[in-house]
Amino acid sequence: MKQLILLALLFSTTYGFSQKLDSLQYSINGQKFTAFYAKPEKVTKKTKTVLIVHEWWGLNDYVKSRAVQIAQEGNIAFCIDMYGTGKIANNPKDAQAFATPFYKDPEFSYERFMAGYKQALTISGVDSSKMIAIGYCFGGSVVLNAAKMGAPLDAVVSFHGGLAGIPVDKSKLKAAILVCNGAADSFVPETDITAFKKQLSDANADLTFINYPDATHAFTNPHSTETGKKFSMPIAYNAAADKQSWIDFNKFMKAKVK
Repeated sequence: MKQLILLALLFSTTYGFSQKLDSLQYSINGQKFTAFYAKPEKVTKKTKTVLIVHEWWGLNDYVKSRAVQIAQEGNIAFCIDMYGTGKIANNPKDAQAFATPFYKDPEFSYERFMAGYKQALTISGVDSSKMIAIGYCFGGSVVLNAAKMGAPLDAVVSFHGGLAGIPVDKSKLKAAILVCNGAADSFVPETDITAFKKQLSDANADLTFINYPDATHAFTNPHSTETGKKFSMPIAYNAAADKQSWIDFNKFMKAKVK
């Protein structure tokens, strides 16, 4: 939190921007969870809100920094805690153990997501009629599946998320979808992309799919190159793809969520 406050102060100094950073504790069936949110300091009206779902590592400083960035741009950002308070992995084995139950049980994942969604609605200024969900890697899969299962969202955005999720229910899908995919992401094979596009097309979904050249898995995370080397994983940061995907996200959000 101290690092994030320093980051917020940097934004304020550089851009003349002031914002509020805070956490929110809640529980599900006796288990404790800690969400994080960032919003402009002076919110005088209902404001567009972006829900963020973390990578398989857990709710760490990376997604919190994205919340700060979103608030700096004038919106409210709410990081959903999918794992529980303090459950952050520092190696792939633990991360896989944390994430696997969600991949195996979409209903369980949806319930956790919606629990966070409901907590976001308690934050002053959140506009339930202008809700967007974005996710990174694991989080991308979570938000795509949530949209398919009928989550009350205007739009969802997946950054380098998996596409081999559940079948779409045309009667439940409400959200416009943007997929920001790394063209060199070995975790997302072409067969998954083709099947995903066909599924969404058959459902007449509002889908925008963008491939970023030379971008691998986790291309938006500045720490991914170091992490990839440390654990021999095919992930790396791509500054050009990171910058462009954020521009594309903002354009999409403005177009789809008035």
